Amino acid sequence: MEAKSPSNNKPQIVWPNVIVISLYHYIALQGLFYLVTCNIKWQTFSFTVIMAMASGQGITSGVHRLWAHKSYKAKLPLRLLLCFLQTVAFQNSIYEWSRDHRVHHKFTDTDADPHNITRGFFFSHMGWLMMRKHPDVAKMGKLVDMSDLEADPVVQFQKKFYVALAPICCFILPTVVPWYFWNEDLYTSFCTAGMLRYVFTLHVTWLVNSAAHMWGSKPYDRSIKPSQNSWVSHLTQGEGWHNYHHVFPWDYKAAELDVYSGNISTAFIDLMAKIGWAYDLKTASSVLVQQRMERTG
Repeated sequence: MEAKSPSNNKPQIVWPNVIVISLYHYIALQGLFYLVTCNIKWQTFSFTVIMAMASGQGITSGVHRLWAHKSYKAKLPLRLLLCFLQTVAFQNSIYEWSRDHRVHHKFTDTDADPHNITRGFFFSHMGWLMMRKHPDVAKMGKLVDMSDLEADPVVQFQKKFYVALAPICCFILPTVVPWYFWNEDLYTSFCTAGMLRYVFTLHVTWLVNSAAHMWGSKPYDRSIKPSQNSWVSHLTQGEGWHNYHHVFPWDYKAAELDVYSGNISTAFIDLMAKIGWAYDLKTASSVLVQQRMERTG
């Protein structure tokens, strides 16, 4: 079944979402001011960077490559770690994130795509969170098989308690740690380690939906919008090799490259495989990739 082509229906703005997102950015800008003026301790700066990268792994290696695409399997310790880091990222529960992402891949660039790039850069970047979802998103979302996540106790536990867990993991813990352990000012800690780190990771993730669907090369399939964007890849720890990813979404590397530059997430998964926490890593053979490039690239 195909989704409808993009329509010209007037978008319905969800004002509470607009207000909340604006408030996040207002506080994050204060955190940026503290950072630029060096009005934070070096420990707080280091902690903020570490938390940003770690929570990013919860999105890339966790909810994206593990749960949404099932590109590899993970033992319980790794699943718990990635679940915690994904909760710190506060980008919807694993179940909801995976459902929307599977819909995105199944109905890319149509009205059923939650962040349809044909509606413009701003919509695909963050506007889709400020507007009521197109009816096709919910309609087609019901056609996506979610039985694997419905049977996953880690995913279901997070989903059940997400409303309480997300604010604690995303805002309270990152704020309290600098304040308690090295006497950072509480509000400064909240603005930087809490809100600035959170808003930064949001925009980094959103760039995959926007920039990586607009700018870059298309060596694997020239007929689709997702593109190879090295800038986005470095910012997202490996998620910007998007033309490849949409052609081979089940590849755990989300890229053809066998190097870790611009793909820290692949390095992380490989490390987890070496210690036995990750296994059954799926990847496309060089022959398969070459055949696809000759046919559609």
